Amino acid sequence: MSSLLSPEARSETLIEALPFIQKFRGQTFVIKYGGAAMEEEQIVERFLRDVVFLEAVGINPVLVHGGGKAITARMREAGLKAQFINGLRVTDAQSITIVEQTLDGVINPHIVDVINQYGGKARGFSGKDVFVARKMGPQRIDSGEEIDIGFVGEAAKINPAAVSDCIHQEIVPVISPIGADADGIVLNINADIAAAALATALQAAKLIYVSDVPGIMRDPSDKDSLIPSIQATQIETLIKQKVIDGGMIPKVQSAAAALSNGVGKVHMIGGHIHHCLLLEIFTSDGIGTELTR
Repeated sequence: MSSLLSPEARSETLIEALPFIQKFRGQTFVIKYGGAAMEEEQIVERFLRDVVFLEAVGINPVLVHGGGKAITARMREAGLKAQFINGLRVTDAQSITIVEQTLDGVINPHIVDVINQYGGKARGFSGKDVFVARKMGPQRIDSGEEIDIGFVGEAAKINPAAVSDCIHQEIVPVISPIGADADGIVLNINADIAAAALATALQAAKLIYVSDVPGIMRDPSDKDSLIPSIQATQIETLIKQKVIDGGMIPKVQSAAAALSNGVGKVHMIGGHIHHCLLLEIFTSDGIGTELTR
């Protein structure tokens, strides 16, 4: 791609990034990494090179990763069917074992390995070391019925010390979205919710959601309907209008909570876009949806 640009155009691209690098140096960005950016190895490597770039220019990236499609595939191999209610995975006793094994045993170490291969420094954490979880209550569906979704939790408390130590040592923390309750019972935490809770605890300058969609769309079938910027006060209206639905609901609700609790700004971007992080952070227009107070 760069070979198609003139030397002048390439230099302008670099200079455009300079004020953003200066502005964000020393700041902490919590990045929820999931969706398309985790599916193809080429995209994984490109995305994680962006993370290494952030660390190299003095930004403190903190990754909370998902793994939904890999978990669903492993559940299918075990003869289990994935079910979601209000964007949350229904997780029974057999499923939580698969969730933990997939997140902590496969996905987390792979992310750490790739970051280290590209010259970054990363350290993996099971979310059990970071999130003290509390079981979520029954979820109400459209019929009014309330359904127990099993071993699913929310972050009741954050233990940020290990993450903060990594930041001070210029190491990228990579954290899985699971937690344990006061009795040591493992609970599956929606990665969007986990990332928002951690961003709040760290008082991050930015919370960035990287997923399958390029941002909030007024019409998912129309690629030109991206909403470039919204305020948190608009979110509930967009949910009622069904502009935001399914798995986007916990994402935007957790984003609104993070903003109201001190996180500077929230971004939602598509992981399928080449170098999505760099384009969102270091260009004037960005590529996704920006959420503000």
